[in-house]
Amino acid sequence: MAGYLLRRIPRMIVVIWGALTVIFLLQRLGGDPVALMLPDTSTPEQQAAVRADLGLDKPILVQYLVFLGHFARLDFGTSYLQQRPVADIVFERLPATLELAGAAVLIATVGGTLLGSFAARMRRRWPDKVVVGGALVGQSVPTFWLGIIAILIFAVTLQWFPSSDRGGLSHLVLPALTLGAFSLANTTRIARASMIESLSAEYTQTANAKGLRTSRVVGVHALKNSGISILTLTAYMFSTLMGGALVTEVVFAWPGVGRLMVDGVLQRDFPVVQGAVFMVALVVVITYMLLDLAYTLLDPRLRRT
Repeated sequence: MAGYLLRRIPRMIVVIWGALTVIFLLQRLGGDPVALMLPDTSTPEQQAAVRADLGLDKPILVQYLVFLGHFARLDFGTSYLQQRPVADIVFERLPATLELAGAAVLIATVGGTLLGSFAARMRRRWPDKVVVGGALVGQSVPTFWLGIIAILIFAVTLQWFPSSDRGGLSHLVLPALTLGAFSLANTTRIARASMIESLSAEYTQTANAKGLRTSRVVGVHALKNSGISILTLTAYMFSTLMGGALVTEVVFAWPGVGRLMVDGVLQRDFPVVQGAVFMVALVVVITYMLLDLAYTLLDPRLRRT
């Protein structure tokens, strides 16, 4: 286990470094943050003083090396606008994004697995066609449009759920369903295909020949052997939703890291955006590392490699 982790830590560092480098360059193309920090009546001398204080007057290569040096020491800097440590700001928002992404993954994984298994058992019959058709629609609807429609129907018209902010379970329902809709549809299709393959395998046919109940054949034998496909998709979903939650967080005014990144980009608050990207990248690489570890539990053959 220790050797496995040591082999993957350099890869994790390279991925995080690549993400930070890209966001560093993109932000410098977005404009000068000093223009938003000072009033229109500020003089060029005042602007130059603030730019020098922030280190933005140095050549881009020097700024990049200073930037890497700070992150190597886990020093995320101070927000230009809030004048607070970026680490404090990001860690305040991270639980909200983890909660939202975790709820969306739970909905997509459990719901998609159940629907996909049901559709596989009803293959070529009308329930199967309804599930597959619904999955195709779910993969075609844009997230922002689905969120707006959900607010209009369930928050404004029916008034079943709140339309914004973070609170109890009722606040989580609409954002989680909106964020997880695409993944739910995708999981349903993959679980259905994987389950059909498992149900046609020899070990499943042998279990049926022994007279085992259909629920046991599907739930124990077929589902277990479809586990790697579903687990891979779950890890992929979580990492994708962590990074893609910003649209849902903006639509529902959810106070997470995604909304923090959007606000930071609009305000050109470089340290906040860089700290948020670092945290999302770190969660993603850790998720995939845990996925590799889980593979060995589901498939003992992988322990020899």
